[in-house]
Amino acid sequence: MTIVKRLNSNYNKHMIVYDPFWQTMKAKGESTYTLIHKYGIGSGTIDRIRKGEDITTQKLDDLCHIFHCKVEDIILFVDSPNSKH
Repeated sequence: MTIVKRLNSNYNKHMIVYDPFWQTMKAKGESTYTLIHKYGIGSGTIDRIRKGEDITTQKLDDLCHIFHCKVEDIILFVDSPNSKH
């Protein structure tokens, strides 16, 4: 149920980043305070997003419902310049 699971330190070819989350939160007029206190998103989840760590697909779904948005408005897949396709 985890979005990204880094299996080892060599698995850094691809990344999911939360840059769109911050933009969407601002555009929707929400704050981390309202996410925590109005919508019940845990402060640990916000901290994990800040640090670029894994969150569950359930939390991703919750955020999409809160913001009335698509998953790509929360996360972005960034392809490493070192990856070979």
